[in-house]
Amino acid sequence: MDKEVKVIEAKEKVNRRGSKQLERSRVAAYCRVSTDSEEQLLSYNSQVEHYKQFIESNPDWQFVNIYADEGISGTQVTKRVKFQRMINDALDGKIDIIITKSISRFARNTLDTL
Repeated sequence: MDKEVKVIEAKEKVNRRGSKQLERSRVAAYCRVSTDSEEQLLSYNSQVEHYKQFIESNPDWQFVNIYADEGISGTQVTKRVKFQRMINDALDGKIDIIITKSISRFARNTLDTL
């Protein structure tokens, strides 16, 4: 039983704090690798470069920043300084969209994800 999902696009992009219309969505990316191994660091550098190019290539998006934590486990947000800065920037209305490689890069538990 396949269900069809219909996406309803917003007609206007509005900064809710300043009530002004935005031309483009402000987009950031979050990258994280959990170890300092060479393989993981290559993945980290790949993620950073990929998302920077990905965001900048979309004409509807304005690049905000790449927030990246290196060699840090995703189990505790208290140890992820860049993650905390990203969340604070989003709460301050500086970011509209956050992209990441997978949900496990973002957080390892439901509470932090929400």
